[in-house]
Amino acid sequence: MGRDDQAPLDAGRVTILLTSPRTAPGLLSFAAWDRLRSAGAVLAVDPDPAWLEALAAAGVTPEDVATVPVAERAGRLVEDACAGQELVWWGSEDGDPGLTDALAEHLSRRAVVPGSQPPPEVEVLTGSYDVPGSRLLDLVAVMDTLRSPGGCPWDGEQTHTSLLPFLLEETHEVIEAVEAGDPAHVQEELGDLLLQVVFHARMAEEEAGFGIDEVAAGIVAKLIRRHPHVFGDESAGSAQDAEASWEVLKAAEKAGRQGFEGIPATLPALAKAQKMIGRLSRAGADLDEAVEKAAEGDELAEALLRLVVLARVSGQDAEATLRAALGRLVPPSQ
Repeated sequence: MGRDDQAPLDAGRVTILLTSPRTAPGLLSFAAWDRLRSAGAVLAVDPDPAWLEALAAAGVTPEDVATVPVAERAGRLVEDACAGQELVWWGSEDGDPGLTDALAEHLSRRAVVPGSQPPPEVEVLTGSYDVPGSRLLDLVAVMDTLRSPGGCPWDGEQTHTSLLPFLLEETHEVIEAVEAGDPAHVQEELGDLLLQVVFHARMAEEEAGFGIDEVAAGIVAKLIRRHPHVFGDESAGSAQDAEASWEVLKAAEKAGRQGFEGIPATLPALAKAQKMIGRLSRAGADLDEAVEKAAEGDELAEALLRLVVLARVSGQDAEATLRAALGRLVPPSQ
């Protein structure tokens, strides 16, 4: 930043530099680095050691004023700026409680006391921002604390097996929230489900040698691999084309899979029937013959399976359709 956009040197300036705690040390905007390098002094409270190292590499050495009361910190900023200095306040993660009010008080006093030098310019400069998804880092950090020594005894005792009921329950609660059409409830329930994913990944890091990064990397690679019409040179003219492409690629990846391998045994019967009928349909099997064979003369079983086939042919989700119908049986007051 050039000198022509700055306040006169005799007026000085205080820059409140805000940074995201979720941004890697050293990643700042050009304007932020320019201001830091040109500052007469950079003040901070308990700066992160990793950031201190990054700043030192750029020739910037913050002064830690953690032991100085808030009012005195504000006074130092205003007085030194009035003496012609440019100062940068390196914002803390806690938002520096009380500093803004203390600065306002010192600046107001400068503005009203006769004969006082005019108050310096005070500018808030954002040096880094959160990127989409960055709050996931907070969740990973919280889970790490809960599972580490000194954390929560209950969280520390959990296993993959002990958490399975919660995983199933939270999944059903997400479904219920979506079908209710309540965005706030969906947000809450998605958070609860996300917690289960992070919880299992944290335990896997302790026991199986992979963690949340490997989990995320795996699904990212799969999404890119199965969307060549987005990330590659292929094209998909419609949603149906994209779905067909996904299934072809999935089948190629699972070429060694036999029969109904990979369909969870714990799925509800209707959802499991949909999966199995879908697998048979994609394999080109005769569905009428398959239904008759599975029913073995049981008329009710055959009728149920034929309804699943009908749902697939008509492009409907039998499980969701039945669930919606059951919901309409419940009186509104419930």
